Amino acid sequence: MNTKEMIEVIGKKKEEGNGFFKAGKYAKASKRYEKAAKYIEYDTSFGEEKKKKAKAMKATCNLNNAACQLKLKERAQAYINLADLDLAEIDIYKALEIDPNNKDVKL
Repeated sequence: MNTKEMIEVIGKKKEEGNGFFKAGKYAKASKRYEKAAKYIEYDTSFGEEKKKKAKAMKATCNLNNAACQLKLKERAQAYINLADLDLAEIDIYKALEIDPNNKDVKL
């Protein structure tokens, strides 16, 4: 896969993540953002111009991934406040699946 194709794949994964995020499917969105960021980490063939674009895309994916984790945490908290502990537990586990070291959602 050449550099142009790699940038397109990364952009596609990011856009898929955006679609899942808008639909409230934060765990799926997070996985897409992580995948896009990993493509960038492993490709060293980028030229200077592509490196700048890839670096910006990686930062965006990492920020979007953080937003997914925050949304899951907030939703879990809302379920707890509503006394819907089963749904809260599901979101907490999803958040921990994304980031097992997240101190804010550890049980």
